Amino acid sequence: MSQYDDRPSSARTAVSSSSHGDEYGRYSRDYGTGARRDDYDDDDGYPTEYGSGYPADSGSTAALPPPQGFADERPAPWRIGWTSGTDIGLLILRLVLGGLMAAHGAQKVFGWFNGAGLDGFATFLADQGYRQTDALSAAAGFAELVGGLLVVFGVFTPLAAAGLLAVMINAIWLQLDSGLFIKDGGYEFELALAGMAAGLVFTGPGRVSLDNGRAWFRHSVAAGWTCLLVGAGAGVGVYLFYHGL
Repeated sequence: MSQYDDRPSSARTAVSSSSHGDEYGRYSRDYGTGARRDDYDDDDGYPTEYGSGYPADSGSTAALPPPQGFADERPAPWRIGWTSGTDIGLLILRLVLGGLMAAHGAQKVFGWFNGAGLDGFATFLADQGYRQTDALSAAAGFAELVGGLLVVFGVFTPLAAAGLLAVMINAIWLQLDSGLFIKDGGYEFELALAGMAAGLVFTGPGRVSLDNGRAWFRHSVAAGWTCLLVGAGAGVGVYLFYHGL
């Protein structure tokens, strides 16, 4: 006996359609007329608006929608995805640190706020034993100004904070002999700024920032260690190269 079906194609199509209709059971629909089948049950879980079928002349072959109302398919309730207290605290920290550093940078670069300007700051660095003070004065002034503004707005925050840390390392190094406290001319204030900058290197700027969602924001620890090494290395390198022990 031949393994192939020798019946005419119309007969095979009729049998195939009948078997498919039996397979789909009560959820099937007579798409030739658009009418609902008699074995369809209104209690099967479908909304009532699907009970009347499609218009006969529409030619639609769209399948019925899945049953509705399963409890395990309901979406989870919306919840706040971030801790606003931490982000507001980081915003305040950025505004204070970045604002102070940008103001100091403006004093050096533009002479604002009764600052000495680039020439005056270069003279100060020369008195402290630094070499190539003109270039160093501009580099330090712009590092404070630009780095401070970047920290305020939360842009490239780990790298900007690392740059501020490098500047503060030099400021602390110059005042080591004066002790810790300000009343003795110590480095208390510079140490506080350096600590704030080092903290921001690891925490990142928080979600109230332009860095929100960027790669270094999502991987703050890895970016923090990298930027900390860069900032600390730059600070120590500048001191040793331009000043010396």
